[in-house]
Amino acid sequence: MSSSDAAASSSDANATAMQIDAATEAAPPTPTITEVSSAKCFGGVVKQFKHRSAVLDCDMTFVVFLPAAARVIDVANKERNPQDVPALYWLSGLTCNDQNFITKAGAQRAAAKHDIILVCPDTSPRGCNIPGETDSWDFGAGAGFYVDATEDKWSKHYNMYTYITAELQAIVEENFNVNPERQSIFGHSMGGHGALICALKNPGMYKSVSAFAPICHPTQCPWGTKAFSGYLGADKETWKEWDATLLTESYNGPRMEVLIDQVRCVQMPICRFFIFIH
Repeated sequence: MSSSDAAASSSDANATAMQIDAATEAAPPTPTITEVSSAKCFGGVVKQFKHRSAVLDCDMTFVVFLPAAARVIDVANKERNPQDVPALYWLSGLTCNDQNFITKAGAQRAAAKHDIILVCPDTSPRGCNIPGETDSWDFGAGAGFYVDATEDKWSKHYNMYTYITAELQAIVEENFNVNPERQSIFGHSMGGHGALICALKNPGMYKSVSAFAPICHPTQCPWGTKAFSGYLGADKETWKEWDATLLTESYNGPRMEVLIDQVRCVQMPICRFFIFIH
């Protein structure tokens, strides 16, 4: 290698190192979490934590089920090991919070059997004191729709998509012995919509995605149009990036297997079907 080539190589390496340093400096620190409650459950433990969210600019809570193989780790020790366990994120539907699924579904039994951490976030920011925030059960508090709001009134706080896919994920990876290469997501109704768009907008992030009675096509249903008009504004072109049905048309990631359970009516059995997106 000539001296000029060596100098160029050294310059490139220095530039790359500077870029990495700059990115590291720009990344916000992971919020500190505080334990709110703890209860034994199926050989493991259910814990609720609170933290200050930089993404939502408010205090948030989330609940985790930690099976016997899981643990809260010392955040100063970043080492991972082969015993790190999978994480399964649950997104609840309209009017719910971080407690509904963990107290009603009984999923801890299966999670304990298969050594899976369950992560249950809230469905919206709370206590932001935005005018109209609590006026309706299907918009505002308890109805964040897992989008990042662009309308001025809501954009400071209602960024649930980034909260789920970035901030909360970083919190979980830092504080529990999860395997970041083995995480999946699922949800119900509004949460089913959230699970689908989180997976479709982040190819490869989740090993699996499942949805129970999801709002699959929010741009074409009353719940979705109400939420999208409020959070995203009147331009319907911007709605498309938050609609799972439309996102499948532009998806260019690895082959994805999506499980959806849907009930036609009370008298009908559950219809289960798979969608293969590639």
